[in-house]
Amino acid sequence: MAKDVYESPLGERYASREMQELFSADRKFGTWRRLWVALAEAERELGLDISQAQIDELRAHVDDIDYEVARAREREVRHDVMAHVHAYGVQCPLAKPILHLGATSCYVGDNTDLIVMREALRLVRRRLLAAVAALADFAAREKGRPTLGYTHFQPAQPTTVGKRATLWLQDLIADLDDLDHVAGSLRLLGSKGTTGTQASFLELFGGDQAKVDRLDGLIAEKMGFPGCYAVSGQTYSRKVDARVAGVLAGIAASAHKFSNDVRLLQHLKEVEEPFETQQVGSSAMAYKRNPMRCERMAALARHVLVGASNPGFTAAEQWLERTLDDSANRRLALPEAFLATDGILLLYANVAAGLVVHPKVIERHLREELPFLATENLLMDATKAGGDRQELHERIRVLSQEAARVVKDEGRDNPLLELIAADPVFAGYGMTREWLAARLEPTAYAGCAEHQTERYLAEVVRPLLAANGVAGDAGGAAGADVCV
Repeated sequence: MAKDVYESPLGERYASREMQELFSADRKFGTWRRLWVALAEAERELGLDISQAQIDELRAHVDDIDYEVARAREREVRHDVMAHVHAYGVQCPLAKPILHLGATSCYVGDNTDLIVMREALRLVRRRLLAAVAALADFAAREKGRPTLGYTHFQPAQPTTVGKRATLWLQDLIADLDDLDHVAGSLRLLGSKGTTGTQASFLELFGGDQAKVDRLDGLIAEKMGFPGCYAVSGQTYSRKVDARVAGVLAGIAASAHKFSNDVRLLQHLKEVEEPFETQQVGSSAMAYKRNPMRCERMAALARHVLVGASNPGFTAAEQWLERTLDDSANRRLALPEAFLATDGILLLYANVAAGLVVHPKVIERHLREELPFLATENLLMDATKAGGDRQELHERIRVLSQEAARVVKDEGRDNPLLELIAADPVFAGYGMTREWLAARLEPTAYAGCAEHQTERYLAEVVRPLLAANGVAGDAGGAAGADVCV
């Protein structure tokens, strides 16, 4: 590994080898060659003078790419496709005359991008399912544990730890739906020619429109696609790239939200990301247990979210049948979005599978706030006993503010129950200190949280995982060895 030139951290530190291989030179140029074979085969099947021997020769050299020959030729012609046509032709002298017959550069370039993106989306899909499985297991384990809910990051009605996890799950499943929709709509460009009119192929086939129409279908079949886009310019519409980037941005947003929530909970010491035995949290403060994995997820997610605007701008900037100001941009924007998303989801599954819950801290925080949270129920109880709702509301407001002052200014325990019990209005409705204390069972204030969690897992999540052949505990240690 060279140390005297820049290397992308996405490859060196974050993305899996599997994702990196999809965007490798071998995958790119090997797919170019497979597309050239498919084109020659289709043209032969449709009656052009191409021999089986020529096709066999092309097939024999699909994977042994001579990069030196290609690089030398590109320095001369300043055109990567023609450089690789030359390199392939050097290895296949018999097939050289029919290589790339009727095609443009976008035949190999664009079709390869579509093929690689589809494979990359499939890998992202597997990563998503692993994260969903890990979260589902966590939600099932923690479905009934009451915890303080927050709105505006201020204490609100209780929920359960597992119910909170279903919110993260729901975001990921929405991302999965979006991914399936976009991936299912992908088609090949096919062989459309320089402006998308297939004029060169109409000439090759002597004006036989049926053969021109069949050519795209044959190429799609040979490359494992359901078909080709019906119309195009020289390239497929760059709206396709924007839609794919939108899916990845959606995943990044979901992961960023999850990572933020875990970081907040770790600050509260309620829930923590996994922390290795020998892990160092800070070079200065040895006691620190920083949420490094979640911070890394957030950092990578922002990269994807910001980068997602690139393909949209590229789609907007394409002039008429095409311009080349998309090329350099797409070489960066598309692979980086996939590599970063891969790293994000590896981290997501790892963190979700190893979340550490601290029940005593959760219970303490909940009980500190329960007197405030119980006031709505107490208001209802006193009203049902004959009290004036508006008068009771004002009494609770005054007493709550006094209790908050004691907690904040004097640092003492929450005295609200004592204040309510001592208030003559509430005492008149039998609300003694003992009666009030009996009303502070945390599970009584979590509403339908446990039931909602059970139902969501049973009706949505588990059937989804089963349909995709994913068992529980799928998160494992994926991504544990990825550097910060």
